Amino acid sequence: MNLVLDLLLLLATLVYSYLESLVKFFIPRRRKSVAGEIVLITGAGHGIGRLTAYEFAKQKSKLVLWDINKVKKEVGDVTIVVNNAGTIYPADLLSTKDEEIIKTFDVNILGHFWITKAFLPPMMKQNHGHIVTVASVCGHAVIPYIIPYCSSKFAAVGFHRALTAELEALGKTGIHTSCLCPFFVNTGFTKNPSTRLWSVLETDEVVRSLINGILTNKKMIFVPSYLTLTLILEKFLPERALAAINKIQDIQFEAVVGHKIKRK
Repeated sequence: MNLVLDLLLLLATLVYSYLESLVKFFIPRRRKSVAGEIVLITGAGHGIGRLTAYEFAKQKSKLVLWDINKVKKEVGDVTIVVNNAGTIYPADLLSTKDEEIIKTFDVNILGHFWITKAFLPPMMKQNHGHIVTVASVCGHAVIPYIIPYCSSKFAAVGFHRALTAELEALGKTGIHTSCLCPFFVNTGFTKNPSTRLWSVLETDEVVRSLINGILTNKKMIFVPSYLTLTLILEKFLPERALAAINKIQDIQFEAVVGHKIKRK
C-alpha cells in the first residue's frame, strides 16, 4: 500500500512540476537580493570572472576576488561562492603533456572541492548561501582535441548535481546551487573558435545569464538557452545521426595535433 501511495505522490509531483515550469515560462522568476552578501569569485582576473564581479558590485555585494596572484584575507563568512577558475590545453591526447592534464583537473574540478569545503561549513550552520559551479557545455557533450577539459567539466557538472542532492538530503534548503554551462566564449582561452551552427558567445552575454540564474536560484544555466533542446535530442538520436550533426557543426579552433598547431 505504501508503494502505491508513493507512486501516486510521484505522479502528483510530476504533474505539479510540469505545471510550475509552464507557469514560470510565461511569468519571470522573482529575483532575490544579494546586497550585503559576501561573494567569493575564483579566477576573477579576466573573462567571465571579471565581469561577474562587476555585476555583483552593481548588486551592492561585498566581493572577495581570487586569481592566481591574489591571497585570501579575513572578510567574514562568505555566503556566495563562484567557482569560476578554469584552464584548457587544446591538443590531441598524445600531444597533451602529463602536467597539463594534472593542472586541468587541479583547476577545473579539484579546486571546486577545496574552495567549497572551505566555505560551506558556515553556510551549513546558517542554512544560507549559494554555490556556483562554472562548467561548460563540454560537461554534457564532447568535442575532440580537448579530452582533459571535457572530462574535467563532466566532473564539474557531476559535482554540482551531487552537491545539490546532498544538500537537499541534509535538509539545507537555504543553500542554493547553480551550474553555468555555456558554449564557446570569446575569452581567449581557445584561439579562433568557430562553428557553423552557433555563434561564439561574448562574455557579457554569458555573465548576464549567470547573474540572472543566480538571482532566481536556477539550477542549470545553459547559454544559449536552446542548448537544452540540443542535449535532449542527443540522448535519443542514433550515433550515425549525431556524427552527421557534428560534421555539419564543423567546430574549429587552434589545437596541437601531432605536435603541430592546426585548426581543428
